[in-house]
Amino acid sequence: MSNTARKRISRNALALTLSVQVALAIMPFTASAASPNPQSNDAPEASSDPQSKAAPETMTPINHVVVIFQENESFDHYFGTYPHATNPPGEPPFNARPGTPEVNGLSRKLLTANPNGSANLPFRLDRSQNYTCDMNHGYTAEQQAFDTGLMDMFPRFTASACSGLVFPGLASYGTRIVMGYYDGNTLTALWNYAQRFAMSDAFHGTNFGPSTLGAINLVSGMTGKVDRAHTVQGPGGGLARDVVGDSLVGDPGPYYDDCTYPDRTALLGKNVGDLLNAKRISWGWFQGGFTPSTPYAEKTDASPATPAKCQTTTARIDGKAILAYAPHHEPFQYYKSTANPHHLPPASDNEIGHDGSANHQYDLTDFWKAADTGALPAVSFLKASAAQDGHPGNSSPLDEQSFLIATINRLEALPEWGSTLVIIAWDDSDGWYDHVAGPIVNSSKSAADALTAEHQCGTGADSLAGIQARCGYGPRLPLLIISGYSKENFVDSTVTDQSSITRFIEYNWDLGAIGEGSFDAIAGPLTNMLDFAHFHPTLLLLDPKTGALKVRQ
Repeated sequence: MSNTARKRISRNALALTLSVQVALAIMPFTASAASPNPQSNDAPEASSDPQSKAAPETMTPINHVVVIFQENESFDHYFGTYPHATNPPGEPPFNARPGTPEVNGLSRKLLTANPNGSANLPFRLDRSQNYTCDMNHGYTAEQQAFDTGLMDMFPRFTASACSGLVFPGLASYGTRIVMGYYDGNTLTALWNYAQRFAMSDAFHGTNFGPSTLGAINLVSGMTGKVDRAHTVQGPGGGLARDVVGDSLVGDPGPYYDDCTYPDRTALLGKNVGDLLNAKRISWGWFQGGFTPSTPYAEKTDASPATPAKCQTTTARIDGKAILAYAPHHEPFQYYKSTANPHHLPPASDNEIGHDGSANHQYDLTDFWKAADTGALPAVSFLKASAAQDGHPGNSSPLDEQSFLIATINRLEALPEWGSTLVIIAWDDSDGWYDHVAGPIVNSSKSAADALTAEHQCGTGADSLAGIQARCGYGPRLPLLIISGYSKENFVDSTVTDQSSITRFIEYNWDLGAIGEGSFDAIAGPLTNMLDFAHFHPTLLLLDPKTGALKVRQ
């Protein structure tokens, strides 16, 4: 590697470690100078990336970001006892590497004298209890569970007792179920990824509340620009609970989607897709079940247009069929500029990631059509089918593990792996217990708020752009950063949130900011989990069934 390229890497690594703001002044990387060979510790002058000649300049060695966006887990629910696993007979063992850092997790005191009371102590869910019911993760309920930061009202406000008919063996826990957690004998893959790569124990939902908010905050940091002209109230009247003022607080369906729900709405303003389009950078949202089971039919002289239908199912590991596509998990369908209302396919495989009939919204299978032919988009958001997204009630940690391992093993085999950053994040906490109350960086005073007093989450005086009903940061969520540039076996305690992912994408491709009240303006950086001066070529391939090490080379 030339001295010029080596100095470029060192200069960027130092600045990025200090802060994103300092790094903005650094000369951007080119694809040819920043795509290391996975089998070497050096970054060669000639990239192994087949798209390197056409790839836009980036501010780091990362030419490809893949965000895997999963469902409904709090940090303590997944990593509360990391790196200590129980290792009972019959479950895949997990033994931490020497020197593994501790996390801000469930201490001995929290396990034996929890503020939720002696009848509601946190407890371990074993591998056979991988299917649980869904907790209450409403915007208001989560604030009530936090109880001004005392974190002592989870069984009262966010618990949902699991039916014994649907979830055998869990009914006896009652509302205490919300205090349950898994360890590395069930979450073997995620704990192994944390051992080899980097994780955060201070990553939060941008706001309190459910899936739609997390998905929107991932791509725009802005849930407060509801388009009232494109808002439809269904017969159940749920929209009145989902929208407060001009802010989303619930899960209405996306207006620009044939497969949506009766209660549906749209959003105004920009998202990160708009910023990527402005720079002509390839990107896409790829979701399981997006290809319609019944395609859209255009209007003819003989019949009206027929909307697309999304009734495809996928099987869980226990064989149960689950409807694959969840409309409110697809954030770009809320924006007219980035929606594909009729779920149209790309005109050709060459269109994937670029402007065309699909408008950057695709089925998950389209991602692999592009990736396997050397056309990996610069930015990709992957959303599993509902059976594999980890959401309690329709999925499980083991279903999720199968999807994550299959995806990451396959990504590691691509020529572009050396310039790829994988982010595994979750949309909300599902209401599961977590003992950490994050900082309230954006307060709110609306009818839906209840953290510090009735109708209050802070004073509301410091709300971004003055928009209420967006209180945050919300509950703590897991986050893993997987790349050859990840700090190995590292736990980061920098306070970050879902819009930090948008901020990294904005920075890396010099897109500018969304602004106008977006959380991207105050988001913490992800770069403390990365070291761009050192590339680690070792691959970590895991067994999809056990999560244990399969091949290390």
